[in-house]
Amino acid sequence: MWRLRLRRLVYARRTAGTALQRCWQTPLPATGTDWRQVSFLVVDAEMSSLDVREGELLSVGWVAVEGGGISLDSARHYLVKAQNSVGQSATIHSLRDCELRDAESGEKVLSYFLEAAAGKVLVFHNAALDMAFLDRVSRQAFKAPVLLPVVDTLLQEEAVLRRREQPIMPGDLRLHACRERYGLPPYQGHNALLDALATAELLLAMAAHRSGGKSFPLRQLL
Repeated sequence: MWRLRLRRLVYARRTAGTALQRCWQTPLPATGTDWRQVSFLVVDAEMSSLDVREGELLSVGWVAVEGGGISLDSARHYLVKAQNSVGQSATIHSLRDCELRDAESGEKVLSYFLEAAAGKVLVFHNAALDMAFLDRVSRQAFKAPVLLPVVDTLLQEEAVLRRREQPIMPGDLRLHACRERYGLPPYQGHNALLDALATAELLLAMAAHRSGGKSFPLRQLL
């Protein structure tokens, strides 16, 4: 966490008085905290392209994990107003231009997200992709990246398979494949909230499996 705090100091002046600064001011859990005592915010996003230089953020969904369980009351899903047509990406996420025309701005959705994320550890499946788009919106709004601690269930599962010296085939690290290995049921993907819920279930299954009912510190997931 200390690296995050140092990086935040670089942006302290430019974020003063913003939603990002208010989010940063909320204390984060110590890395030695047992995972069941950590507040997580599990997040997923849909975009018009996998390339952050070309695509736009189209929707964001999240749900909190508190006390080792999913807090369904916390679930949120927001559409983001697009500046350009979604094009062929609609075949994947099923979001159409007409649905996004009157949606919230990226900056507004980011402010909702930062309020929900305060004091929490973020969780993604393939964090690099989602965070690249969230950071771009944050840089546009606040001239600073999000800079919150992140757990990546994809990287966690990859590390587990490598420790077992198990070959990793194409598709083995996709969300549905990871869930299948933990006995979790199939789900309908490519909706930001549904993917966030599916990732939250995967997080709980992974952490429970690795902890074996014993104390399991947050640092083992970061």
